[in-house]
Amino acid sequence: MSGTITHCRACGAPFGPVFCDLGVMAVANSYLPPEADPAAEPRFPLRAVVCSDCRMVQLDHVVDAHGIFRDYAYFSSASSSWLKHCLNFCTAMTDRLDLGPQSLVIEVASNDGYLLKNFVAAGVPCLGIEPAENVATVARAAGVPTEAVFLTPDSAAAIVQRLGRQADLVVANNVLAHVPDINGFTQGLAALLAPEGVLSVEAPHLLAQVDGVQFDTIYHEHYAYWSLLAVEHLFTRHGLTVFDVETLPTHGGSLRILASPSPRPASAALRGLRQLEAARGLASDAFYQGFGARVAGVLSGFRDWLAVQKRRGRRVAAYGAAAKGNTFLNAAGVTAGDLLAVADLSPAKQGRLLPGSHVPVVSPEAVLALAPDEILILPWNIAPEVVAQLRAAGFSGGLWTAVPEIRRW
Repeated sequence: MSGTITHCRACGAPFGPVFCDLGVMAVANSYLPPEADPAAEPRFPLRAVVCSDCRMVQLDHVVDAHGIFRDYAYFSSASSSWLKHCLNFCTAMTDRLDLGPQSLVIEVASNDGYLLKNFVAAGVPCLGIEPAENVATVARAAGVPTEAVFLTPDSAAAIVQRLGRQADLVVANNVLAHVPDINGFTQGLAALLAPEGVLSVEAPHLLAQVDGVQFDTIYHEHYAYWSLLAVEHLFTRHGLTVFDVETLPTHGGSLRILASPSPRPASAALRGLRQLEAARGLASDAFYQGFGARVAGVLSGFRDWLAVQKRRGRRVAAYGAAAKGNTFLNAAGVTAGDLLAVADLSPAKQGRLLPGSHVPVVSPEAVLALAPDEILILPWNIAPEVVAQLRAAGFSGGLWTAVPEIRRW
């Protein structure tokens, strides 16, 4: 169910300061068919606030997760750089945990099998848990065993009972943000783990989000935004001990957090990041205040840039129908009259309209055929990959990103 909340979904404490208020928006991954009535498109408040106790940054208006994730338009395999990242992870964890035919790996929010296919190829038994049936079907077709369920304490218990064992490794990449019932979800993660098992979680780091003014990662599918401080509060509540952490360049700056039901000593990297977050003041209100004003500055700079392009008669298109791009375009007040189209590699998005702005989504080949003068790359976190693709395809015009400021590539 959708609705406004007044207390932290993790610890129940009242909310502290507002982190970022983006107004009322359409759901960022709810792409529209061309014949849709724009006036009937649902829109909801999009405001992130800070828990006064555990410091979890979260939305204070929750949109029903079943409505968002049952038929999902995001496929992880669309990014080659992300696939390489996941292959490297699988290789490293296989060595670190001595995984083999006797082991079990479970990934929660396994999407189209992008990660688990590496374990399948290595002969390591695995299972994906993916709530979106349309995406789970793609994973199964790729040879990755996948159950189309939401992770809850009950579904976790049923999976363990059916398999007759718990997992040596549970992977949860970029999913903590997507869970409204964060306590039930974490309880489910803990239930999947063997007593000596390892949980590996990746999540964009709140510190990187603030430093890079990455407000476009705020959207209704992201119910929370994570610091190490908040993750440790959450995991401790459910009997999981964080013992190691790694900073990653993915998604504009992420954390890979390792935890286990069995106590383990904290690594030097973990102790160092705890000290860094403390020094930056993540436990205090002051750290979270002022972000909104910085967001306003980014949006103002982009609007000025777009106005200049219009005055010059330049034809502007965009690349990457990603959720972060939809947040950005809608926060900037962009409409279908401002952009020729947005290109995306995913066939699931092509032929639809972006939520909110209603810009048409087409293939990369189709957007180049429109002969734009400038292309705005919306998923700035993979800009080098996109620039290489477009230059290889023969595009010689301007390539731009707009977060944290307008930049020409």
